[in-house]
Amino acid sequence: MKTEKLKKQLILNLPYVLLGLLATKLGEAWRMAGADASERLLHLADGLSLAFQSPWPSLQPQDLLLGIAVGAILRLLVFEKSRNAKKYRHNEEYGSARWGTHSDIVPFMDSDPLNNIILTKTESLTMASRTKDPKNSRNKNVLVIGGSGSGKTRFFIKPNIMQCTKTKGTSIVVTDPKGTLIVECGKLLAAAGYEVRVFNTINFHKSMHYNPFAYIHSEKDILKLVTVLISNTKGEGKGGDDFWVKAETLLYIALIGYIHYELPPDQQNFTTLIDMLNSMDAREDDEDYQNEVDLKFAALAQKKPGHFAVRQYAKYKMAAGDICSK
Repeated sequence: MKTEKLKKQLILNLPYVLLGLLATKLGEAWRMAGADASERLLHLADGLSLAFQSPWPSLQPQDLLLGIAVGAILRLLVFEKSRNAKKYRHNEEYGSARWGTHSDIVPFMDSDPLNNIILTKTESLTMASRTKDPKNSRNKNVLVIGGSGSGKTRFFIKPNIMQCTKTKGTSIVVTDPKGTLIVECGKLLAAAGYEVRVFNTINFHKSMHYNPFAYIHSEKDILKLVTVLISNTKGEGKGGDDFWVKAETLLYIALIGYIHYELPPDQQNFTTLIDMLNSMDAREDDEDYQNEVDLKFAALAQKKPGHFAVRQYAKYKMAAGDICSK
């Protein structure tokens, strides 16, 4: 390691050593040009010719001192300039930004035009997650800014949707707030072999449906569903008493657990959940009254005492009993 550093320093300072040795010849020429300063100025050319008759540097002390001084001064000048270069960006005081050219984006484009995100007529960005040169890998997010009617959909969204119809294995998720892209591009995608699915939150009759119950496979999935359900129905900035949130959580877990484990697949949906919630009536004048849901869980408790839904419903009823006693 030390040898490499020494070698690097020698190579770095070798030009200044050579220039210093050359400067010794200037000192020798100055001495050989005459006895005083005026004579030396007049006959400096003769002194130079005499000094350079020999290719070896002068070893006279005053000539060596001159060479060392010249080499040191040159090295200090270069060092000072390089130090300032790190602090200052000369001729870039107002910034170095410029308009890009086609050659600037070529390294980020795929050789196959169909494997690119279309940006303009001549510029594009590769969709490959791993490029041949890792330093050319870029995030695939594209931000398009433009006013209403400026052509964001017409000149960016639609061309890239059409581009995907020419490639294989490319999935597309499109947010269509205007509801026009499905009309204008849906058949194009279907003709290209895509399975088009529409989730319409405005007109549910024109929408495909999503049933979270179909994706429940364990008790952990039930807890996830209940957490998402409560966090998205309590409203913004409404932080109520934790007791009520916990009681609601226990009730939902018990009901969804009953639906998932005890009912047939065609009844495992939110409609059944709402029906069960609507049937949970209570009577203030009769503390022993059992509604339809109470009876269902009582029957299940006799048959399967350790059932997941039974245990959660018992915790919910215990909490409800505490409220009534207070």
